[in-house]
Amino acid sequence: MTALPTTAPPPKDLRDFYENPAVPVASGTSRSLRQARMLAQALGPAAGRPGTVLDIGCGDGTAAATAAPLLPGHRIVGVDWSQDALRRARTRVPYAVRGELTGGGLPFASGSADAVLFSEVIEHLVDPDAALDEIRRVLRPGGHLMLSTPNLAAWYNRALLLAGVQPVFSEVSLRGIHGRPGREVVGHLRLYTPRALREFVAASGFAVVRLEGAPFHGVPRPLRPLDRLACARPQLASILLLHARRT
Repeated sequence: MTALPTTAPPPKDLRDFYENPAVPVASGTSRSLRQARMLAQALGPAAGRPGTVLDIGCGDGTAAATAAPLLPGHRIVGVDWSQDALRRARTRVPYAVRGELTGGGLPFASGSADAVLFSEVIEHLVDPDAALDEIRRVLRPGGHLMLSTPNLAAWYNRALLLAGVQPVFSEVSLRGIHGRPGREVVGHLRLYTPRALREFVAASGFAVVRLEGAPFHGVPRPLRPLDRLACARPQLASILLLHARRT
């Protein structure tokens, strides 16, 4: 992931921000691999009935490309609203199309998808309620949602808040870092604790199946063993991996 250059002109709005090629559109491979394994376990082998998996907010296609070898026979389609992200995604996945997470904004029929990968997207959204409504629309009944997002209650964020420091992952500006560790502006608008995420997804018409933790690639190297240990308790983990099914 690369930082937003200090010489870049300030973005006019969120669309302008995400069309900037310097804005990071990929996350750590450890998170992507853990999420792909959860999805492969949920879907099972194609066994003559290939499933359709939508990677919504696919970015550069890293998550879809990581999942593909674990999902033989299934069809993976990348979806993003950023033309720059789609150009990069098409080098990694065979299908990548433009779509938006507003009412009817995804170019798929209702109930046409068996699973949705929703990796590091929900924290960027102005209207996450509408996004989950649209995801629920395209999923078949019983279809799988694999969502990942940073954990506001990560072990180091608890310590930072006690010290009066802005938590990691939270941002107060699209133009620079203020009051928190780190150097990258990534456009986070909303953050979730495990409890809040479970309640929000359940209220949106999904049954939560499991919640796991994943490490954050941006943790300083000396602290990475501790971050991996924290994955055993999602309440403390850096990244939340949630599996839910459409009711």
